[in-house]
Amino acid sequence: MKPEEKPKVAFFDFAGCEGDQLQIANLEEKILDLLNIVEVVSFREVMTEHSDDYDVAFIEGSITDTHNEERLKEIRENADVLVAIGACATIGGINSIRNVQDFEKVQDRVYGDERDHYEAWEKAKPAKAVVDVDYEVHGCPIDRDEFLHVVQSLVMGREPHIPDHPVCVECKLNENVCAFERDEFCVGPVTRAGCDSCCVNEGTICWGCRGMIDNPNEDAHEEVLEEYGLTAEEVMNKFDLYFAWQKEVRKDE
Repeated sequence: MKPEEKPKVAFFDFAGCEGDQLQIANLEEKILDLLNIVEVVSFREVMTEHSDDYDVAFIEGSITDTHNEERLKEIRENADVLVAIGACATIGGINSIRNVQDFEKVQDRVYGDERDHYEAWEKAKPAKAVVDVDYEVHGCPIDRDEFLHVVQSLVMGREPHIPDHPVCVECKLNENVCAFERDEFCVGPVTRAGCDSCCVNEGTICWGCRGMIDNPNEDAHEEVLEEYGLTAEEVMNKFDLYFAWQKEVRKDE
């Protein structure tokens, strides 16, 4: 690629709601910031044109069957850089709830008598469980500004800054009343920050959509856990909404 050329980018969706791509489509006036630095050659949500000539591939959705796996491997082979966007692509997302359930019961509940017509893995996987992923944009849905930061960093040849400290840090900065003080169970002590504690700001809890920090047993917000007599493992075990795949990987390590 010549220095004066914009990198060509393409967006691909797998098992997911496509809400992360909608976040990008809804960048509004900031869409110009994106189009000034990259050339979008494939983006099913907003354009009919498609090209397999791209430098950067953005992947949304979890990988749930062999067809997904083969398609993702083809994309990986074609892309210089592969970026997973959103919880489904980065940590398995909502689809991985089934990872801790009886698979036959899950199939019956979803497909009923048609269950044999659909090929599906027993466990949903994030993109990095199938191919090498260069960068990740976390969240459900992703934060639009963080997405722009990652793209701008890639274009400038810089390493994007993605937080690796607990959401509790952001809650304290925002002077939130701790969810535990409200007699609610929150996974903020083991969840990766970067969302500005947006859910807790609105009076609810952290659901863990940005995934666990890299070393939750060591780096979790110890004061919070100690104050309420909890361990990081107990917090992780409370929620399988987003943590199912990560918990399984940690057990195998």
